[in-house]
Amino acid sequence: MSAELVLYSNPRSRGRIARWLMEELGQPYRIEYLDYATTMHSPEFLRLNPMGKVPALRHGEAVVTETAAICAYLAAAFPQASLQPEPGTPAHAAYLRWLFFAAGPVEAAVTAKSLGLLAPAEKRAMVGYGDFASVMDALEGAVKDREYIAGDRFSAADVYVGAQIGWGLQFGSFEPRPAFSAYWAKLEARPAFQRAKALDDEAMQQQQQQQ
Repeated sequence: MSAELVLYSNPRSRGRIARWLMEELGQPYRIEYLDYATTMHSPEFLRLNPMGKVPALRHGEAVVTETAAICAYLAAAFPQASLQPEPGTPAHAAYLRWLFFAAGPVEAAVTAKSLGLLAPAEKRAMVGYGDFASVMDALEGAVKDREYIAGDRFSAADVYVGAQIGWGLQFGSFEPRPAFSAYWAKLEARPAFQRAKALDDEAMQQQQQQQ
């Protein structure tokens, strides 16, 4: 019997990205929705993630937190899903590069900009993202005129990068550049994304009705 896959999430969180990846896998899994004010800070969950944040993944005895790490772990743990390029290839290099670029500079720059905390020009060398415009230009170059970000097939990096771009366009934290819109339009049409979105949207509606 294979190890159980359990995703701890909240439909109003980055757990939506992990849910999408789970749907792409095609493996049975269970989801446990946690509440920000209560169950995320329960002793049971804090033993899995001392940060008290979702998403978190339990795969048998293995525990993974951080959304990009969950995507990378699942792609490696289930090679039959073909969600990562062959290690040691140029495609795999691009896969790792842009997966962690999105988790590092993109996430940091977007958050800093939304909070009005971007580094001043004279301090840009001290922060991993440098400046916001450079991050957006680099990301645009990575997806422009490409169906997928790493080689010629869909990968877990497209899940993570695509979700960042999709949210950025939805909430206005990204400029609506044509390259971003074209890349995201292809990804959001994927059946696995649509299934994951419908499941999380339904859970969000149920939460609202219970409030």
